[in-house]
Amino acid sequence: MPEVSTRYAPGTPCWVDLMADDQQAALGFYRDLFGWQGEVGPAEFGGYAVCTLNGRPVAGIAPKMAPEGQPAPPTVWTTYLASDDADASLAAIGAAGGTTLMPVMDVGDTGRMLVAADPTGAVFGVWQPVGFIGAQVVNEPGALTWNDLHTSDVPAASAFYAAAFGVEVAPLEGMPGHHGIHVAGRPVGGLVGLEDDPPGTPSHWQVCFATDDTDSTVDALVKRGGTVLAPPFDAPVGRIALVADPQGAVFAMITAAR
Repeated sequence: MPEVSTRYAPGTPCWVDLMADDQQAALGFYRDLFGWQGEVGPAEFGGYAVCTLNGRPVAGIAPKMAPEGQPAPPTVWTTYLASDDADASLAAIGAAGGTTLMPVMDVGDTGRMLVAADPTGAVFGVWQPVGFIGAQVVNEPGALTWNDLHTSDVPAASAFYAAAFGVEVAPLEGMPGHHGIHVAGRPVGGLVGLEDDPPGTPSHWQVCFATDDTDSTVDALVKRGGTVLAPPFDAPVGRIALVADPQGAVFAMITAAR
């Protein structure tokens, strides 16, 4: 199992979490689908649940919370990019044309975080680890394996993430229209336009979880109340499906090509 025990390089997707209307139902759904274990967390952290796979953290699930008088956030998976200094990242995001949605805050002794939107409107988080590095198992069935930015303006988004996080964005070989987000020469995520998304889809970060059999996992998702948005199809990187959980959170799953 590919385990992660050291800090992620800045700009690398390092964690994902879900804000759900019904946290307990979401915990049960992903337990049945991917084998995650998770319990409602301490009240001082809003009940935030760190879900594990074989004892290693893979993702977070929390109940929705909104400031008084503000609408509840959408039911979406949020991608967090690693940072060595959240305050410096906040400044860099602003200088590059991003928008702060939640300023830097301390999360106990686990780390520091913020939430922002890039100039095309895609929302993402930033995580500076202290006692918690993020996902500690990846690229295994049931774990996070890829994060794609779907954007309305590829050049603008490419320039933003390069300026704010020091990443390099370059075309991916054999995947026309698809760019890779590279850290230290290694692809850590993707960037693509919205041409293949339904009309009206806003810019967003899409998470992708690995599975050992995309078709059977899709069947299991449907039996548990999920929705298929794009049935399993073959791509150069593997067999992929786009789905939504029973509360509407969209994610992809893939059985990687050997």
